[in-house]
Amino acid sequence: MWWAVVGGYSPGMNTRIEQFRREREAGQQKLLAVDHLGIKRFLGLDTGAYRDHTGDGGLDSKTLELCGLVSSMVLRCDDCISYHLQQCVREGWTKEQIIDAMNVGLIVGGSITIPHLRRALLVVDELIAEQENPDTEG
Repeated sequence: MWWAVVGGYSPGMNTRIEQFRREREAGQQKLLAVDHLGIKRFLGLDTGAYRDHTGDGGLDSKTLELCGLVSSMVLRCDDCISYHLQQCVREGWTKEQIIDAMNVGLIVGGSITIPHLRRALLVVDELIAEQENPDTEG
């Protein structure tokens, strides 16, 4: 699995997040090609949930992505966690802020989320390293 690789980040290596991106993109293309009204409606709802809603008095996209990360931790969805970690780093959350949010997921989800927290910490380190070496970002 993508998370089974142990070690640090170095430019050009096959990282967890790079493998996740490749697999997600391939699967997403297949999903988008499915001609099913229910699936298309759900994907539309999912996309809309993370849009900036400040114009309507709601939350901004940055905060919504952090909420998505916490929810994914509680649900123990590694793919979802990786996706939201990527979005949170892009939105400008710091590693410390992300860890603070994942602590909420741990408290709500309990000790069963610890393996997901471990993998998430490995992924967030890769994402931060990518930011520091932008020529390697995927």
